[in-house]
Amino acid sequence: MSVPSDIEIARAADMLPIQEIAAKIALPENALEPYGRTKAKIALDRVPHLAEKPDGKLILVTAMTPTPAGEGKTTTTVGLGDGLNRIGKRAMICLREPSLGPCFGMKGGAAGGGYAQVVPMEDINLHFTGDMHAIGAAHNLLSAMVDNHIYWGNSTGLDARRVTWRRVVDMNDRALRDIVVSLGGVANGFPRQTGYDITVASEIMAILCLAESLEDLERRLGQIVVGATREGDYITAKDLKADGAMAVLLKDALMPNLVQTLENNPAIVHGGPFANIAHGCNTVLATKTGLKFGDYVVTEAGFGADLGAEKFFDIKCRKAGLSPAAAVVVATARALKFHGGVARADLNHENVAALEAGLSNLGKHLENVKQYGVQPVVAINGFTADTEAEHAAIKAFCAGMGVQASICTHWANGSKGTTELAEIVADVADSGVSNFAPIYPDAMPLADKARTVAQKIYGADDVDIAGPAARQLKQFEEKGYAHLPVCMAKTQYSFSTDPSAKGAPTGHTVEIREARLSAGAEFVVLICGDIMTMPGLPRTPAAEAIGLNAAGEVEGLF
Repeated sequence: MSVPSDIEIARAADMLPIQEIAAKIALPENALEPYGRTKAKIALDRVPHLAEKPDGKLILVTAMTPTPAGEGKTTTTVGLGDGLNRIGKRAMICLREPSLGPCFGMKGGAAGGGYAQVVPMEDINLHFTGDMHAIGAAHNLLSAMVDNHIYWGNSTGLDARRVTWRRVVDMNDRALRDIVVSLGGVANGFPRQTGYDITVASEIMAILCLAESLEDLERRLGQIVVGATREGDYITAKDLKADGAMAVLLKDALMPNLVQTLENNPAIVHGGPFANIAHGCNTVLATKTGLKFGDYVVTEAGFGADLGAEKFFDIKCRKAGLSPAAAVVVATARALKFHGGVARADLNHENVAALEAGLSNLGKHLENVKQYGVQPVVAINGFTADTEAEHAAIKAFCAGMGVQASICTHWANGSKGTTELAEIVADVADSGVSNFAPIYPDAMPLADKARTVAQKIYGADDVDIAGPAARQLKQFEEKGYAHLPVCMAKTQYSFSTDPSAKGAPTGHTVEIREARLSAGAEFVVLICGDIMTMPGLPRTPAAEAIGLNAAGEVEGLF
């Protein structure tokens, strides 16, 4: 008997009307802006006494360094949320919105998998409620206004050679990384070199994810630095009078999106920055809304704990005043064997020695979480080819680090496969053992913040800040941005900037080749190694297998 695909499982789901999902958390029906039968935006201004409600406990789901074998972080987030509800806890799930780039590229969607999914899966992975399009439109409106401002007299003195604001599209398109605009003569403006980033790397995305109100959103939009004059004075979106129109485009996008899991538990899916090139967390508004309606809120941060969790702690929690009560680090026997040197084709064979060699990677991630004062729990995402000996080795290693581990089968069994994990996580969260604090202070110089992350989180000896990046950091500090946190844009496949370096490499240097000021998001992006802010499609993109069947249903989406 063949195993049903994720999309087949999702399509067979018995979804409840979104009003019934809202009723489960006592969310007033008039606070919903329905987008069809099974999804809605939450109008927070229509929720009475929201600020007076006590907050639940925040649980982060992160993972070991990702591999081609897959780890299942989103699936585990959904499975844990369902598991907490199954054992009688009132739990909310907060996830990021998928980007079309990976959906049609290589990674696939981001709605979970198997019997641990958020639904409607097809909608969530494709256009959903239009948030991605709104972000792209607001970003590119500012891009158009920059060039238009220069064309019509340039009253601010913005130097076309010093424009830093690029354009975005929510697709993997390497051809757009570096382009020249305004060719074709005087009527088309002043030619200059620029480029595209993927929408999820847009500063607008980061702003949407960190803003806590419409007023805060517009304030942040106005702070965006688009370039500089010949004298080096920064020009902002507010200087171009673009902030108001951008806020209008993002007004509805700022409202969190309510959906459900396959088990009809409430989930908020909102915001979608990548963790390798952006800060990798869902919106502050979504998380804080979840904390008001759930005793436990399970949220995720992208890729491994060195990327998503670090930014969750050092950027999101720092800025939003959040304090996680526990963290779950997802690991698989397959990924550990991969880090131990086993080829992908051989991962289904037992190899305890290789798995034990790969445990250094998991161990470093657990150490990193503990550095923030947060107690981790390991979720061993089980695969059918795993063996008892492999699971026993993982559990023994975790026990030696003072960390509890649980074998989870949520992909195949839904919440039945995460009840033990849910009990462990709830106990840790309720114990009060976690005492969160970021790993560097606001007052530390920007270069030292990068060095702290590289040394404490990546296990590096030092950072090598290229001449242009060093000059940029010095200028940012001179302009009054020294207090901002750093957002490291780095490969997700290794603690180092070399994606082929597996396990937990030490003694390496993190090369920083460029610094970008995100004054509206209120952090500084540091481009490390060869990372690209516009991904490319693989040799065989997932888009080649996606289409409609005779019934008009989507096929090939995963």
